[in-house]
Formats: sequence, structure tokens, C-alpha cells
Amino acid sequence: MNNSVTNTARLLGAGLRALLVLTLVTGVIYPLAVTGIAQALFRDKANGSEIKADGKVVGSSLIGQSYDLPLKKGQETPDPDLKWFQGRPANGLGANGINTRYKLILSGATNLAADSGDLLKQVEDAKAAVVKDNSVPGCTVNPSQVPADAVTSSGSGLDPAISPAYAGLQVHRVAAKNGLPVAQVEKLVEDHTDGRTLGFIGEPRVNVLELNTALKGLVAHK
Repeated sequence: MNNSVTNTARLLGAGLRALLVLTLVTGVIYPLAVTGIAQALFRDKANGSEIKADGKVVGSSLIGQSYDLPLKKGQETPDPDLKWFQGRPANGLGANGINTRYKLILSGATNLAADSGDLLKQVEDAKAAVVKDNSVPGCTVNPSQVPADAVTSSGSGLDPAISPAYAGLQVHRVAAKNGLPVAQVEKLVEDHTDGRTLGFIGEPRVNVLELNTALKGLVAHK
């Protein structure tokens, strides 16, 4: 009887010690070590790849943002603010009534098939809008110039980047809306165009938030 009680007490004591050691190692030491290494070697990425302007965090380079005008009475979807470069459509997020257009509670695509009539209409409407919005005096956009990323949403609906072709298509409109020389805005796009990762992965891209942050600074000093 006494041996049984003693053995049970020993087992409980050993289990408690193991629990305390594992809690200390996996719940305190390991997280602190990983956090310390991340902060020392990958501080920017560990903190969310933040983008700052005027000393304030304005977003993350990993998540797209919308650049829209305030909703007008009776509107369900706001009009784009055409003084800014626009990102990809976010149709996947716009399909639900709670989290719409770049709200960060969830992400998702349209899940529409390539032969879907709804998808075809979305693309046609988006293309017509891109042509209309970006055709300014002295520069008329042809529908054949509109790249795919200008009229389709990404798999997450939160793609932070657009193609250099789509950024270039918006240059004349952005220049006109902000009273800037076209050449200056073209240089801005060129300076913010990233090539393929490691030279062969993915496609060249332009981060819209970084581009618009630089545009804001350019307008402020014109």
C-alpha cells in the first residue's frame, strides 16, 4: 500500500517536473529565442513588412489597399480616387456583405470558372472602366492595351502589386490628376518596379502602396 502511494507520488512529481520544464522550454525560452532572432535578423518582415510615411505606418507591403472616394448616397461600391494608382480588382472580397474590398478579416477569390458568365461580365465591365478612367487628353487607352491584372482579382483578393504594364497604363491619368509631368511619373513607376525574385521566379511587379506613398511625397514637393 505504502509502496503504491509512494510510486504514485513519484510519478506525479516526475510528471509535474516534466510539465514545468516543457512549459518553460516551449512556452517561454523557444518563443523568446525565435522572437529575438527574428528581430535581430529579419526585423522588417517580423514586424509585418510595414510601410511608413511621415513617420507613421500606412500599411504593409504584403497587403493591397483600396484608393477610393467616399461613398455617395445610394452607392454600394465607391468610385476610385483617380489621383492615385489603382490596384487589382478585389471581386472575391466584394461578394460578401460583411468584409468588402480589402477588409482584413478574411481573404478569398471569386471561385468563378473561366467560362462563367458572371466572370466574363466582371472582366468586361472592369476593362471598360479602365479604358474610360485612364483615357485623358492627349492619351487614349485602347482596350487591347489593358493587361489581365487590371481586370481580374488575385487568388486572395489582397494582391499588393500590379504589373509594370498596368502601372504604365495609369501614368498619364495620374500625371494629369496631380499636375505632374508625365516623364516624372514614368520615372516614379520605373524606380518602384521590382524584377523577378532571384532573377527567374515570378514576374516583374510594382507595389501599389509603395508607389502611391512615393507619389504623395512627389506631389507635396512639386
